[in-house]
Amino acid sequence: MSARRSSSAVMHPLDDPVGTSLTGPHAHFAERRGRILRYPADVTPWAAVPDRPQAADWADAAALAGPGGSVTLTAFREPPPADWEVTFHAEGVQLVDAGVAAAPDPEAVRLGPADVSEMLDLVARTRPGPFLPRTVELGTYLGIRREGVLVAMAGERLHPPGWSEISGVCTDESVRGQGLATRLLLAVSHEIRERGETPFLHAAASNVHAVRLYESLGFALRRRTSFLAALVPGGIPAHPAPGEPAGAAARG
Repeated sequence: MSARRSSSAVMHPLDDPVGTSLTGPHAHFAERRGRILRYPADVTPWAAVPDRPQAADWADAAALAGPGGSVTLTAFREPPPADWEVTFHAEGVQLVDAGVAAAPDPEAVRLGPADVSEMLDLVARTRPGPFLPRTVELGTYLGIRREGVLVAMAGERLHPPGWSEISGVCTDESVRGQGLATRLLLAVSHEIRERGETPFLHAAASNVHAVRLYESLGFALRRRTSFLAALVPGGIPAHPAPGEPAGAAARG
């Protein structure tokens, strides 16, 4: 996408957040075939394709995903070939920090590889979007425990130069309504700002409640986008659909 455009126009890093992440701060994660970039399958399902992909590009995307694999895109401009089965398609919004009251949280604890089983369990209960065994490696993750049980978390995913995406925001049903997700979102924003970067996030456009919450916290709409997952011909999905990237915060 942006790193591989034929146009001489200067792009904003958030116009192609997957591509600019994988050619920038997350380059060490990048798997490449031809003009296609993607994260490892156990990290996150996102991939980047050129603006105007050719048949060879889709063949490379299929080869990277492997038999039965799924290619998951955001900010895409052209649909996949007709023989690719679209398994998920949703309109979304991209919101950026426009005065978020970011602050550390005294109850938040830093989560790491040793906490992945707990994090996966929380994600299975709350379904905030794709979170895989190595997603925690993408950036800072913070959580809140009650009586030793992880009940809320939020963290970072895509990392274009100068920016960091907040994702994985979720709260267990037993503690919803206590504002834990909002507190963690503000705490992760603080971590991002401390590095001299700017927080941003994605949400499903249909999740009006979540979008309004983010706007009330100081995020502002930058652009509208789309999310799409398409199945390599002749196979079954290898990854979960992208869902609502950060929408669970609205229920926290």
